[in-house]
Amino acid sequence: MSTEILERPETKDADTAPEMFHYVRKEKIAESAVMGTYVIALCGEKFPVTKSPKPGSPVCPQCKEIYEAMQL
Repeated sequence: MSTEILERPETKDADTAPEMFHYVRKEKIAESAVMGTYVIALCGEKFPVTKSPKPGSPVCPQCKEIYEAMQL
């Protein structure tokens, strides 16, 4: 028997919240949350919607820039 300590590698769960939240078409959010389909953010990232942002949550800078340009 060995007395070595085995370290467990850091792992991320598939359903953890993203580092940043992205801008997505409103009509696709509910569909993704219910059906598990992937959405495409303004910045081009694809992912299933699993969480909703809270006030003050970090926002993807690329999505924010694109969204603000669309408002002009």
